[in-house]
Amino acid sequence: MQKPRYNNSLLNLAVIAVVAVLLWLIFDAGKIFNTGKMQFATTGTSSSFDFSHLINLHHPLSILILQILVIILTSRILGWLMSLINQPTVIGEIMAGIMLGPSLLGLYFPEATTFLFPVESLGNLQFLSQIGLILFMFIIGMELDIGVLRQRAGAAVFISNTSIVVPFVMGAGLAYFLYESFAPEGAGFVAFALFMGIAMSITAFPVLARIVQERGMTRTPLGMTAITCAAINDITAWGILALVVAIANASAVSGAILTILLSFLYVAGMLFIIRPLLNKVAHKYTVRETISKSVVAIVLSTMLISAWVTEVIGIHALFGAFMAGVIIPDNVRFKQIMAEKIEDVSLVLLLPLFFVYTGLRTQIGLLNDPGLWLTGLLVVAVAVIGKFAGSSLAARFTGQSWKDSLMIGALMNTRGLIELIALNIGYDIGVLSPEIFTILVLMALITTFMTGPSMALIGYLFKVRDAAVSIVKAYNVLISFGPPEAGGRLLNLISQLFGNQLKNTRVTALHLTPNTEISIKNARLFEEQAFGKVKEVASGLGIDVKTHYRTTDAVSQEIAKTANRGKYDLLVVGSSRPLMGTDETGGKARYFFDKVKCDVGLVIDRGFTRLQKVLVILENAGDQYLTDFTAGLDGQSRIEVMCLLPPSVSIHQQENREQPVQEMPGAIQNFDEYDLIVSSLECYKEQRQCQAAWIDSKASVLLISQYEKR
Repeated sequence: MQKPRYNNSLLNLAVIAVVAVLLWLIFDAGKIFNTGKMQFATTGTSSSFDFSHLINLHHPLSILILQILVIILTSRILGWLMSLINQPTVIGEIMAGIMLGPSLLGLYFPEATTFLFPVESLGNLQFLSQIGLILFMFIIGMELDIGVLRQRAGAAVFISNTSIVVPFVMGAGLAYFLYESFAPEGAGFVAFALFMGIAMSITAFPVLARIVQERGMTRTPLGMTAITCAAINDITAWGILALVVAIANASAVSGAILTILLSFLYVAGMLFIIRPLLNKVAHKYTVRETISKSVVAIVLSTMLISAWVTEVIGIHALFGAFMAGVIIPDNVRFKQIMAEKIEDVSLVLLLPLFFVYTGLRTQIGLLNDPGLWLTGLLVVAVAVIGKFAGSSLAARFTGQSWKDSLMIGALMNTRGLIELIALNIGYDIGVLSPEIFTILVLMALITTFMTGPSMALIGYLFKVRDAAVSIVKAYNVLISFGPPEAGGRLLNLISQLFGNQLKNTRVTALHLTPNTEISIKNARLFEEQAFGKVKEVASGLGIDVKTHYRTTDAVSQEIAKTANRGKYDLLVVGSSRPLMGTDETGGKARYFFDKVKCDVGLVIDRGFTRLQKVLVILENAGDQYLTDFTAGLDGQSRIEVMCLLPPSVSIHQQENREQPVQEMPGAIQNFDEYDLIVSSLECYKEQRQCQAAWIDSKASVLLISQYEKR
């Protein structure tokens, strides 16, 4: 290929210059057409420049963009702060809405609220938040696995129905005492009582599912029972809510009956006409490559038509979106792809708008009387007692232990976002007054917040210590990895290092998904994919490996917590460089060295496959324990020790091992010929400062940080 004669940058500059000259000539010639028309200012000093036309702060679009930006940042920050104290992120998002509303920002910085949320902009915010809710309810419907519900029904149906009936009746009874003081003008007692009942009986299936995932309970009998109960509760509660809305919106009994009949016809049509058609689509399109925009359009159109129909017949668009999600075929891959296309936009961009819109309606300042706060405490007490007692006693009646029964009660008491949706519906149709709306929002926040501490307290009260002591203590190793291939390589390394000692070694593989907002179905799919390579390697080596999977927003903390709780002897992790650095022992690795209460092995993987030649570096007499990590190697592996010790210090020699001792580090000419170099963390750091040759070699490195020395 012929090399260009001229530099490309110079050619580009020349073209730009020619174009600029031509445009100037054209504009200069066109001055004859500007007579009597607006001219650009050509006179005046530099102070006459006015940039105000560039700053359009009050245009509806600029206000909306600013609102979305502030809402997203506030929601994510507070959600992250809640995750640090083991609380669901939805609590932080609800708090963000309240903080940006009249209860905090509007109270102390009214000018900021007026600028950020002018009255004329709230309509746009409401409609966008409703679109976000429609997408969210569609996703919630997809998360419900009807097949699993059929398999695990039985006791779960009884627990779920009892957990609805008991608080519903208590809430309706409470409405009798609150109606005269808190019902808005024009709201009938029946509608008010029904809404109070449904507000007491709702369980937030998404929040409960996230809590179960975060605590690693998804595959336990308790976790599966709780998720099944919450799913059934969700379906039942939304059905009841649809009926309540129909009754509240109807001007006469005949209108309510007509709405209910149309609702049953709608549900039947969705189940027996639309679902079979979608089944055909799902069976044909099962991989991402074949799912075109037309297929996505069909699914989204089904959701929107369903939402429109339910809105028209009077049971709210959100029920239609939820029902559309429920009828999506039970094809896990198809559902996952659909959810991925909708989830991020819905949960990150649009749904936080709903929290703030709710926060703008929540006026804590209205509760300016001790009697109102006593009413609030009464509402919280009825909600907690009704839901907790109803769920726990029903679970105990079906044969659950007291511990599991109380755990189910604590989980079913979670309300979260679903409660806020129901409350906003009640507020919109004029059944709930601003005061009772605010009280119920605070109740939703409190009951969701208390779920984690309640479970911790129950676990503490029923804590049973396992006093069994095995005769031969096994050496427990925890392997934590991210990509599936990394897990397979770490297991391969450990199996070769321990070799003939594997019979006394228990290996556990840990994988964490750094996102607590994924659905249960996606979590199961990620778990299967994550441990695929580990199970393949374990099967090839003929060893048993226990797997442990969880979702979390704090990966490093969860790894350290798992290692400490499991009383492991060794934690093995791969290296990771910090975002703004090059030290492979920094970042997450440094956290493990500081927090983990066992030996930590950090693997710097540079293409490791087979241990044929291993180098152990001893910097001082205390490093001789490093040879123990190669004691299980078979006779085909060659182990060498590079000794940085004085000649007077002897090295423990392993039997049947060829271990030539190198007196000086410079005696080894080529470190690239080794498959693995074993060193202490302290030695590595010192040698790195000295720019030792082996630091940047092609050999993989295993750095050991002994707990006793930290």
